[in-house]
Amino acid sequence: MRLEYIGLSELSGSLIALQGVEGVSYDEMAEITLSSGEKRYGRVILLDGDRAVLQVFEGTRGISLENARTHFTGRPMDIALSKEMLGRIFDGAGRPIDGLGEIYPDERRNINGSAINPVSRQYPRSCIYTGISAIDGTATLIRGQKLPIFSGSGMKHNELAAQIVRQAKVADQDGEFAIVFAAMGVKNDTADFFRRNFEEAGALQRVVMFLNLASDPIIERILTPRCALTAAEYLAFNHGYHVLVILTDMTSYCEAVREFSSSKGEIPSRKGFPAYLYSDLASLYERAGMIQGKSGSVTQVPILTMPNDDITHPIPDLTGYITEGQIVLDREMEQKGIYPAISILPSLSRLMKDGIGEGFTRADHPDLSNQLFASYSKVQDARSLASVIGEDELSETDRQYLEFGRAFEEYFIRQDRMENRTIDQTLDLGWKLLTYLPKSELDRISSKLIDEHYVEGAYKTLSENAGSAGLS
Repeated sequence: MRLEYIGLSELSGSLIALQGVEGVSYDEMAEITLSSGEKRYGRVILLDGDRAVLQVFEGTRGISLENARTHFTGRPMDIALSKEMLGRIFDGAGRPIDGLGEIYPDERRNINGSAINPVSRQYPRSCIYTGISAIDGTATLIRGQKLPIFSGSGMKHNELAAQIVRQAKVADQDGEFAIVFAAMGVKNDTADFFRRNFEEAGALQRVVMFLNLASDPIIERILTPRCALTAAEYLAFNHGYHVLVILTDMTSYCEAVREFSSSKGEIPSRKGFPAYLYSDLASLYERAGMIQGKSGSVTQVPILTMPNDDITHPIPDLTGYITEGQIVLDREMEQKGIYPAISILPSLSRLMKDGIGEGFTRADHPDLSNQLFASYSKVQDARSLASVIGEDELSETDRQYLEFGRAFEEYFIRQDRMENRTIDQTLDLGWKLLTYLPKSELDRISSKLIDEHYVEGAYKTLSENAGSAGLS
C-alpha cells in the first residue's frame, strides 16, 4: 500500500513542511508529485511532533500547497554502487551525467556511511606518490591519511588537484589504484577543465567524478562529498582498491551547510556557521583510513580556499584540528610565478615519519627532508636580516643560505604542470641543493649519509642538467 500525504502546511525557499505525518524518520527520502505529474525528491531535515520539514533537491518552484502529494520512501538517501563507476561522471547526488546511462548496481548503500571501529583501524603506512617534489619530499602523503590543501581564492589549486589526479600512484603495486574526485560549487568552465584534463591525460578510466555546479541546489552540494566517500569505501573495502579521494572546494561545502542551517532557523556560531560544523566535517574526514583484514584503503586530500587568506578562519581552523597535517599554498610565491606555490614551512604531514625511509621510499629520505626543512627555515632568517642591513653586509654563510633558498624555490618547489618526478629524482635533487651549503651546516644528517650522497659542487650542474633530468 502506498501512503501519500496531500497538501503542504508551509513552503519557504527550498523547504516544505507537512503536518500530521506518522512513522517518518530524520534523513528519510520523500517523493513529491506535483499537479502536473512531475516528480521531485526531498529529504527530511527536521521533525517536531507530527510536523516534518523537507528540503527539496530541485527547489520548490511550481509546487502547490493544496495539490502536492508526498510519499515517504522509508529509507535514507542511498547511491547505486558498482565497479562500473570507474570512468564515469555523476552529479552531486550520484546520478550519471555523462550520457552513458545508469550503472547496473551491485548494491545500494546509505551515503552517510558507518563509522569505522577505532579498534579495527590499521595504522597508515607506506605512501602515495604525487610526482610533485614539494609534497613527496617534505610533506609526504601517506596511504590512509587525510591531508588537506589550504589555498587562497583565485590561486592555482585546481591545476594542482588535476596534476595529483593525473600522476598519483601507490608506492608498491600490491593493489589496484583508483581516484574519486568530487567538485562542489564549481563553475561550468572549471568542471569542463577537470573533465578535459583527465580525458586528455588518459586518467579518466581510473577516476570516479562527482560534479556539483554552482547553479545546482545547495542540498546537492551537501550530499556530494558523502556520495563520493561512499563510492570510495565501496571500491576500497569491497574490491581492495587503494582509493585517493580529492574533495574541492570544502569552503563551498561549508558555506552550503551555513546556508542550510540558516534556512532551518538554527542559532549561528562563529562567522555565521552552525555550532556543529566541527562534527559535520569530522563525519567526512574520519571516513579516511585502513581497516584490519581489508586490503584496500581510503586516503583523502580535501582542498579548501581560505577566505581572505586567513588560516584562522573557522573552515581551515576546524579542518586542521581533524586532519593529519596540511599543505599550504602561498600567494606571494605564486605572484613570483612559482608553480606549485607550496609554502614549505607551514606545510607538514604528521604521519610522514611512519611511511617513508628504508622499506618504504629510501633510507636517506627522513634525514634529508629534515635537513631541507631546517635549512630553508634559516633562509627566512637570512632574508629578514638582508632586508635590514643589505645583502652585501651578510656573512658568507648567510649569503650561501640566500643562494640555497633561491635555488630551492627555483628547482625543488617550481615544477611544470605536466612534470612527474620519481621519488629518486626528488631526493637526488634535494642532495644537489644541499651542496650550496658547507658540510658543517648539515646538522640534521648523519656523517655516513653525507659521505654517501654529498658531492661537493653538485649544485653547479643543476641549471645545466635541468632539462635532461626532467626538471624545469
